[in-house]
Amino acid sequence: MKKILFITFRLFIIIFLVFLLMGCKGKAQEPKTSINCPKGTEQVKVKKVIDGDTVELERGEKLRYAGINTLELHTESGSPEPFALRAFQKNKELVEGKEVCLRRNLREKDHYGRLLGELYFPNGTSVSSILVKEGLALVCYYEGSGELYQELLPYQREAIKNKVGLFSNLDKAPPGPYYGNRKSKRLHHPLCSKDVHPKRMILFKSLEEGLAEGYCPVRTCNVYFFKE
Repeated sequence: MKKILFITFRLFIIIFLVFLLMGCKGKAQEPKTSINCPKGTEQVKVKKVIDGDTVELERGEKLRYAGINTLELHTESGSPEPFALRAFQKNKELVEGKEVCLRRNLREKDHYGRLLGELYFPNGTSVSSILVKEGLALVCYYEGSGELYQELLPYQREAIKNKVGLFSNLDKAPPGPYYGNRKSKRLHHPLCSKDVHPKRMILFKSLEEGLAEGYCPVRTCNVYFFKE
């Protein structure tokens, strides 16, 4: 009798372990949630958000949004630049831990080795368009991003008109003239940039005029141009 009970107990343990292993295997092989990505994009998952315009994908790559620039979150002084923290928080709210759609830039990586591209939701809305509309990011031209640059510029003009975020205090920016580099689409001012060459640049009367034309300020000028 004891022998029968022992064999029965062993069989029970073996069956239990088999079902336990099958359950673990099924869980490990569970397919990821599928979303309907727009044509020309691929499905990716965002592991974490690094700042307003950079994320880390679940597969280990860092992605830099190719059509915008948000101000610096981490600075030598320890204080974020204007609206940098809000941009980070909004980006995190939008994509962290979520499945989204990636459209790669024509120039695949920047000089830091980060992947360049744009994230979209299944309905076709880009993450950058939301950040720009809310005045949390600047539209910037980068190599290989011409199509995206043209796509985002109307949203910046709308944000300037509505005076939101970065564009809420343009009247407090240094007085003109401002100088735009036609090739790089970068905006300079003698107060904060050493690369002002008036004869080779397009002239803007104000910061607002330059931004509306799609010229992105050089980084050394951001803290002079924008106030929170």
